[in-house]
Amino acid sequence: MKISIERAALLKAVSQAQSVVERRNTIPILANVLIEAEGDSVSFRATDLDIEVVDRAPAQVERAGASTVSAVMLHEIVRKLPDGALVTLTADADAGRMNVEAGRSSFHLATLPKEDFPVMATSDYAANFAAKAGVLKRLFEKSRFAISTEETRYYLNGVYLHVTAGEDGQVLRAVATDGHRLARIDAPLPDGAEGMPGVIVPRKTVGELRKLLDEDDVQINVSVSETKVRFATPTITLTSKVIDGTFPDYTRVIPVGNTKRLEVDASEFAKAVDRVATVSSERSRAVKLALEADKLVLSVNAPDAGAAEEELVVAYSDERLEIGFNAKYLLEIANQVDRENAVFLFNSSGDPTLMREGNDASAVYVVMPMRV
Repeated sequence: MKISIERAALLKAVSQAQSVVERRNTIPILANVLIEAEGDSVSFRATDLDIEVVDRAPAQVERAGASTVSAVMLHEIVRKLPDGALVTLTADADAGRMNVEAGRSSFHLATLPKEDFPVMATSDYAANFAAKAGVLKRLFEKSRFAISTEETRYYLNGVYLHVTAGEDGQVLRAVATDGHRLARIDAPLPDGAEGMPGVIVPRKTVGELRKLLDEDDVQINVSVSETKVRFATPTITLTSKVIDGTFPDYTRVIPVGNTKRLEVDASEFAKAVDRVATVSSERSRAVKLALEADKLVLSVNAPDAGAAEEELVVAYSDERLEIGFNAKYLLEIANQVDRENAVFLFNSSGDPTLMREGNDASAVYVVMPMRV
């Protein structure tokens, strides 16, 4: 195999590949990227046996062929090459080496046989549909902060993507929760998604997916089966196993009777929470919200470090209420708001609180209070 490829195109492809590869590997071939050259393009394939990414890039192919080389090593080399360089990759299967040349630089890397590289089995997908990258980005980006990191509750270690009934008909919905906070984001149902099985997309896959969703107008082809989910752009295909588990009935924890309504400027609120939480070194320090007519007082009391208080002018006309929240959770939820105002709906100081982005009902967040 011998190919010449622009540094920028090579860097983009290998950076996607090396981020999928697990750093600590007991199986040497899983540390490698499979490079396959044919026609006028080259593909770079990497896997950790749960996720597989294939990135295609245009290249001058002098000799078609395939080889595998360390993904992290190749990425580091390409990253350090000068901008605009033309990189030549030459694989010698007999010698078990790949030469990487650019200008006056040359590197000789060890390779492993391409036959050893595991390729993820293809799946029969129950649903195939296309959606704009911006739509999928909103679903995953706004819900991912609530993914649980608790390994024992593995079925919460991802985003539950499913079709369900929304306020105005069927919607594509993403839900994530860790038991302390919950995010529920809706998007209009794309054509072809009607029969889609509900799947839990793992946390790592959600992280890798962000790189595919950079340009909002790009069409992403989505394929879903009971065991796998695939996202494809014209140049990149990301295939992932889904979490084998049942997502809990999240509708039970979304409060419906919360009537005390607070409306506040979202960015001012987030900044104020951040400021008062500064006096505490504990990540889980509670921030107290004291509400009365058109006034909100945020306070933190850390006996070992001091105290802080900040007052905000808000829209609130219900009875006086004092309620505490984990500062980190409150900040993460407030930072999701794209619109100017955040609307909080309270019941009592011991009940879950609902938050929405202005009048937009397609994004709903729930956060559990803390004793203060």
